[in-house]
Amino acid sequence: MVTSTGMERARFGIDLGGTKIALAALDRTGKVLLRRRVSTPRGDYAATIETIAGLVEVAESELGMTASVGVGTPGAPSRVDGLMKNCNSVVLNGRPLAADLEARLARPIRIANDADCFALSEAADGAARGAGVVFGVILGTGVGGGIVVDGRLLRGPNAIAGEWGHDALPWPQPDELPGPACYCGRRGCLETWLSGPALAREAAARKPGLPDADDVAAVVRRAQGGDADAAAALDAWFDRLARGLAMVINILDPDAIVLGGGLSAIDATYVEVPRRWGRHVFSDRVDTALLRPVHGDDSGVLGAARLWSS
Repeated sequence: MVTSTGMERARFGIDLGGTKIALAALDRTGKVLLRRRVSTPRGDYAATIETIAGLVEVAESELGMTASVGVGTPGAPSRVDGLMKNCNSVVLNGRPLAADLEARLARPIRIANDADCFALSEAADGAARGAGVVFGVILGTGVGGGIVVDGRLLRGPNAIAGEWGHDALPWPQPDELPGPACYCGRRGCLETWLSGPALAREAAARKPGLPDADDVAAVVRRAQGGDADAAAALDAWFDRLARGLAMVINILDPDAIVLGGGLSAIDATYVEVPRRWGRHVFSDRVDTALLRPVHGDDSGVLGAARLWSS
């Protein structure tokens, strides 16, 4: 391992995804010193550990300094046994990822799920920079969230702070009960209503036989182009997102909510959702800001690096 003084120490962030592993090196001020990206070894856990270790070792050699390592993952370590759970990269589930990486790299590491890393990055120097309480939301294939308070990631005693995707859709309409089945074993979770597949399902239900109903981007384009069924599906999605975030505001009262994931690119969201959530928020005025992300796809790797400053 490269030897170094404390002043030369860097912070490495690793974004461990199903198709790619990204590394970013930050200096003590948060400046990005180096970026690297490689393909994730498919279905090979041992090769994944070696790939991460190789990225770290080569980056340290190039920079001539040692680094702390933070890892953002699609799941989270269990508080019971430390084994990974809820990863859509299923090869990680049931594996002692943190312990194996610590053994391989001969140093402690920190792990958080990708929604936590997103929230931390956008709160540190992204869309919500300077905000006291930030709720970061992932709206993509799944739905997740993370909470940052005064620059520090809130984890909670059960390590589930911000995990709103498996709360039930609040203030449900009669035709929304009992709700779609969720992989977690329950019905009507917010993830089953607000994810990309959920929006596609809504569009397909309104127009059976729609050839590209499973393409969320196509659904949005159709809605913007005047297709009444696609527009109705998108309108229902706005309404459900407004209700879900109103529940968060009632409990957390954040200064800012930052949206991430593929669905955060729907421009109308930032007008339609605040227009609707007031009727469900227990206040005569809602000052919470709904924000677009600044770092986008980089938030995972940048937030992972910042796990050592949170």
